[in-house]
Order: sequence, then structure tokens, then C-alpha cells
Amino acid sequence: MAAVEVDRLIVPARDDYPLAVRRYRTGQPSKARIVVAGATAVPQGFYRAFAELARDRGYEVITFDYRGIGESAPGSLRGFRMDYRDWGRLDLAGLLDHVAADGPVHLMAHSYGGQALGLLPDLSLVRSLHAYGTGSGWHGWMPRAERLRVGFMWNVMGPVLVRATGYLAWSRLGLGQDLPVDVYRQWKSWCRYPSYWFDDPSIGDEMAELFARVTVPIVAVNSVDDRWSSPAARDAFFAGYSRAPVSVVDLRPADVGQGSVGHMGYFRRGSERLWDQCLAGLDL
Repeated sequence: MAAVEVDRLIVPARDDYPLAVRRYRTGQPSKARIVVAGATAVPQGFYRAFAELARDRGYEVITFDYRGIGESAPGSLRGFRMDYRDWGRLDLAGLLDHVAADGPVHLMAHSYGGQALGLLPDLSLVRSLHAYGTGSGWHGWMPRAERLRVGFMWNVMGPVLVRATGYLAWSRLGLGQDLPVDVYRQWKSWCRYPSYWFDDPSIGDEMAELFARVTVPIVAVNSVDDRWSSPAARDAFFAGYSRAPVSVVDLRPADVGQGSVGHMGYFRRGSERLWDQCLAGLDL
């Protein structure tokens, strides 16, 4: 297998915030471009294995870190302010402005990334969305044990960590990258609702209108053992893509040769069969 060629770039978001970007080049004309929009608190390096495989299948792949995360984080998150929606409407949007000059891209999304499509100012830059583990974060869609654990995190550990550090020091809990305080507060607030921000009385109508603009084809894959984003949570959220053709897949780990998938296994090594299925769909 040829060595993966990776360019490391700094690309401005729509408000000029500098974003760390990696571009996996094919070394020849590519079939298409894929942009990976990752999950909350997950740095872009997590998606390297997928990017390598897709590059070897002839696709140019671009990964990036949202502001406040990974290589796009400031020296300290204390005092760092942002809106959680900025990851879609400013960060992903700015990246697409940069990479979609030669035509629309396919969006490969994990969790939050599948929510970001509806936030984009220019939807013409996206040809399709494949979303893995995207859904409403409402605790009621979770198994009872996970519901209790998440409630403890939101209502006990989260406030303690925020008071101590000025941000959500998630890394101390082993749950991923640290998060800006505004991401924590908004995420926690929207997770009170079965349909996430669509049920928030302060912005629900606005979000419904934004997401009703989306008409590109969507494939939404959720594993039956995903405790954070079950198929029921997916269905609650993707109802907001009210005009898009949405195909849903209830993934059973054995179908892709896995013992478990959960919320993170979609993009871990060992999921190559799942990635091949996705890329085969892009080739049609």
C-alpha cells in the first residue's frame, strides 16, 4: 500500500478563525472529495484510518478540528466563548468554501457532524451526507444505566468541572477533548428535549426552517448498541430534515464483522467493511 500523502493546512472559518485541516491526497485525479465532519470532543486524528482507506479507494479526504478542539484549540479554553452551532455555520462552512471550488463534496459525518449540515449557509456545496451515530441527545432515548450516568455528568460533574476550570474538562473523565463552556451549556440544554434543538421554544422554529432547506440525499446509520444515539434518537432528530430523502440503517455489529460498535466504533479500525459499504454507495 502506498504511503498516505497528507497536507497540513490552516483554513479560515467564515469569521476567519484559523482551523487545523488535513488533506489526504490521492496523487492522481480523485473520484470525488470527502469532508469528514467529526463528533463533539473528538479530534480529527481519530478519523485517520477512514481517511487512509478512502484515499486508497481513490477519494481525496479532508479532515479538520472545530474551533476549541484539537489543533484548532487556543492555548487555554478559559474565557473562550462561542456558540455550539458555530462548528457548522462558521467552521464547516468556511472549510467547504475552501475545498469545494471544483464542485460539491460528500460529507461523511459522525454524531454532531450530521447535525451540522442543516446549519450551513450554502447547501449547494454538499452532494450527499452519510451520518453515523447522529441523533437527538435526549436522555430518554438512552438505556436506563446510560441515562443515569449522563444525568450525573450533566448535573453533578459538569458544573463542578466548569466552576473549577472555566470550561468542561472532559478529558479528566476520559470522555474526549475538553469543551468550551458554551458548548457544554448549550448541549446540555438541548439534550432536555426529545427532538433536541427543534423542541427548544427559543429557536425551534428557526432551526426547523434552516433544516427544511436541505434536499440532498442522506444516509443515517445508527448501531443498535449505540447508547448515546440509538435508532430512536436518530429518527427523532432526522425528522427535522423534513424535505431531504433520508435512508435509515439500523446497524447490527455482526453485519460488519464487529462484536460491538457503540457510539465510537463507526470510525475505529475494524470497521472497514462499513466504510467500504459507504464508499460503494458513493460510486453509484
